[in-house]
Amino acid sequence: MGLYKEERVALFIDGANLYSAARTLGFDIDYKKLLDQFRDKCQLVRAFYYTALFEEQEYSPIRPLVDWLDYNGYTLVTKPAKEYTDAQGRRKVKGNMDIELAIDVLEMAEHLDHVILFSGDGDFRRLAEAVQRRGLRVSVVSTIKTSPPMIADELRRQCDNFIELSELSKLVARNFHDGARPAPRPRKENFKSADFRDEDDEDLEDDDYEDYEEFDEDDEAVVERV
Repeated sequence: MGLYKEERVALFIDGANLYSAARTLGFDIDYKKLLDQFRDKCQLVRAFYYTALFEEQEYSPIRPLVDWLDYNGYTLVTKPAKEYTDAQGRRKVKGNMDIELAIDVLEMAEHLDHVILFSGDGDFRRLAEAVQRRGLRVSVVSTIKTSPPMIADELRRQCDNFIELSELSKLVARNFHDGARPAPRPRKENFKSADFRDEDDEDLEDDDYEDYEEFDEDDEAVVERV
């Protein structure tokens, strides 16, 4: 993964983007394994996880995952999802966390040697360039194994190191086996709710989004209610 044991590293995880990429490749993330992999290979300072939440709902399907992450070594950054009506009159909810992620990267930069971004969003190219000017290395975790690739070409060119998610899956997937094959990328994905597991559970399933998610022309995460 291009890591050095003495490096100070932070993970910045775009939750919806990572979930979509992993499910398109046909596997679920085990977040305990993910954290352990980086703790073993570097000086992990912080692991941030970004997601929008439906605060008006009595029960949010992503809440069990968020609670588990919050109790098990991750720093959660959340905000309320916003509802709007599109040009076709459909009610949709979106929650873009790009600004929150970018601010945290810039604020943490002086305490780090290496930023690892879990997102393929091309809007982060300028952010990667900004922290590189401060002497930090930038790695991006996404995939080019889907059609089309889920990482923007400009972001891949800018980063110091590209980590292919399908290769990382061998280390961080739940119940990984070599026979797994990437699933075709759908226009919409059904994000199912997960059962809550306590900190003693060996694995945590990433089936955390019950609503549908799609990406608009600006690569902004949009969640459509059904």
